Amino acid sequence: MKAEARTAGGGASGALVPTTPPLTERQEARRRRILHASAQLASRGGFDAVQMREVAEAAEVALGTLYRYFPSKVHLLVATMQDQLSHMHLTLRKRPPAATGSSERVAETLMRAFRALQREPNLADAMVRALTFADRSVSPEVDTVSRQTTAIILDAMGLDTDTRRPTPEQLSAVRVIEHTWHSALITWLSGRASIAQVKIDIETVCRLIDLTAERDRPAEKG
Repeated sequence: MKAEARTAGGGASGALVPTTPPLTERQEARRRRILHASAQLASRGGFDAVQMREVAEAAEVALGTLYRYFPSKVHLLVATMQDQLSHMHLTLRKRPPAATGSSERVAETLMRAFRALQREPNLADAMVRALTFADRSVSPEVDTVSRQTTAIILDAMGLDTDTRRPTPEQLSAVRVIEHTWHSALITWLSGRASIAQVKIDIETVCRLIDLTAERDRPAEKG
């Protein structure tokens, strides 16, 4: 039976939302095998290559078990993107951006994440297509992907939601940056934008961070 927890930040009404109990060590290992199999198949042949039966066989789980973890291929591939972003975040924390300014650090971070996806174009295409196809049933997983991307950007800005809380203006800028990064990924995957153009777009939108910083500075007297 699902437990209940309050929404993050208390929510507007403090409503209770269902949460799933933590996985056992054995269940977590099984889930990791499934995600690995999904990523491997997507890397070889993209979205169409990820067939649930083949994923189950590669992960050595029963097909019914796979569907208990992930109700559809879209759920599975969005979860695969969650997993890939988690690995990226760990790597970025181990090797933080070298730039000094916040906007430059975020641009450098997002381009490093972009190039990681560029090395596996079939996998990137499969995950992005899954996000595009996701309906309301996949909302929790899509929200997690968004929160992970936000966390990566806030880390690059030197902000943390627990210790140094971003302002509403900064969070708004982060959302615009996230949307632009996602859009740039789609246009590159479809062959409508070059890597050079993606870099220009990312660097341009990241300047919003400097604008929010200027607004936060106290006005000079006199």
